[in-house]
Amino acid sequence: MWAVVLGAIGLDMLRCPRDRGRVLYRERRVSQGRSFDLLKLRTLRESVLVRAAGHVRPFEADIANLTWAGRRVLKPLYLDELPQLVNVLRGEMSLVGPRPWPPELVEQQLARGVDYRLRVTAGWTGPAQVSKGRDVEFEALDRAYVELLRTRPAREVVRHDLRILRRTLGTMLRREGLAY
Repeated sequence: MWAVVLGAIGLDMLRCPRDRGRVLYRERRVSQGRSFDLLKLRTLRESVLVRAAGHVRPFEADIANLTWAGRRVLKPLYLDELPQLVNVLRGEMSLVGPRPWPPELVEQQLARGVDYRLRVTAGWTGPAQVSKGRDVEFEALDRAYVELLRTRPAREVVRHDLRILRRTLGTMLRREGLAY
């Protein structure tokens, strides 16, 4: 998988000078109330990444901002998030949980009295990620997952997490990521 991803990025950089730049980048995120550097494969052109100053999500909707590899390979298959497995190994994230949010968005939640991002470890995938926002707000899905962690026995949580991981793999294989 890594060979295919790095090959696509390398080919893109050779073919299109505008797409040249670093392969990985970091974004500040919050997990269990602590800030950490979330690792991602770069899908935006370097100039756009610099302009984004930390939170790229708003810039990903414009196809002109994306590299060829980001638009055709990384985003549709969610492969830009593979480096986050390093965050999981470091203990900054878990495999399943609420998405890690930028500190400024966590502050906005805290101002509304929503504090679950201070109490649980953020996840590489989770209910919000596999739902793709269909008819349910991400925050409601995250809160339901946090409630499950709080109230259910560990074996039920593990079964639930395994189902989410299976759904994540299906979402990736069906290329349900961002489409352009």
